[in-house]
Amino acid sequence: LVQLAESGGGSVQAGGSLRLSCVVSSYEDYGYCMSWFRQAPGKEREGVAVVDIDGNTTYADSVKGRFTISKDIAKGTLDLQMNGLKPEDSGIYYCAVGALGLTAVQALRAELYAWSHWGQGTQVTVSS
Repeated sequence: LVQLAESGGGSVQAGGSLRLSCVVSSYEDYGYCMSWFRQAPGKEREGVAVVDIDGNTTYADSVKGRFTISKDIAKGTLDLQMNGLKPEDSGIYYCAVGALGLTAVQALRAELYAWSHWGQGTQVTVSS
């Protein structure tokens, strides 16, 4: 059973940084992608960053150049370094595992049901 647990959320002023971390238990690297999604109040959940089995990464246009996703399979962790935060980055951030066999680019565009495992989410609030 794959279980995900996020941490590192909080409140920060615009321009600040946060680092999110996701611990993945019982994860077996069988072609799965790993990702970060976010959901703002009243909005749909959206993909932010994906890393595929080969280590290739892709990002939503809104976060390119500011966010960096990284994984450490040996440690079972997935991190998201967020720099230059903006108020529109606020929301609940979720890590997810799934999108079996897809590339990072394909996975970012995939439907939510392609992601089989989700964490409980961590709140990020960016004030102006």
